[in-house]
Amino acid sequence: MSSLQGKHVYLRALEPDDLEFVYRLENDTSVWEVSQTQMPYSMFLIKSYLENAHKDIYEAKQLRLAICKNETFEAIGLIDLFDFDPKNNRAGIGIVIQNPEDRSLGFGKEALELLIAYAKNYLHIHQLFANISVTNLASKTLFTSFGFELIGIKKDWIFSDGDYSDEALYQLIIKK
Repeated sequence: MSSLQGKHVYLRALEPDDLEFVYRLENDTSVWEVSQTQMPYSMFLIKSYLENAHKDIYEAKQLRLAICKNETFEAIGLIDLFDFDPKNNRAGIGIVIQNPEDRSLGFGKEALELLIAYAKNYLHIHQLFANISVTNLASKTLFTSFGFELIGIKKDWIFSDGDYSDEALYQLIIKK
């Protein structure tokens, strides 16, 4: 079994065929708060992004992978390593499952488990961090189930719907 394949999902590089999926996900206003997006992305911009998605994590400082159910090639979500810092062996990590009916079924948990193992075993990452809205109980539960610890609260960090809210910073120190 591949290091990026689990019992129910696998992670794969983005493909040109993912254009419609990424376009829909990036323009879904319900996830803009999580991705800190403020305006829609054009199809042209998403296409350009996908054309450059092949860049090495050491060059791009990020890695975005599609989350797919094992029985299909079609993406159900995305999982990212971002702000990759190879000198200090750390990166941010984020995940989104597009359709609400695919959430809470363990797909995100398995994807996160696969990416943490990949980050440890292949990229030799020492620590991962996640920025999570204090109101996002599902994400807080998911990340803490892997040992991420709350290390701080960024006050009034997110401006959404005319008001400010706090964002929590979670960190996982990966043991060798």
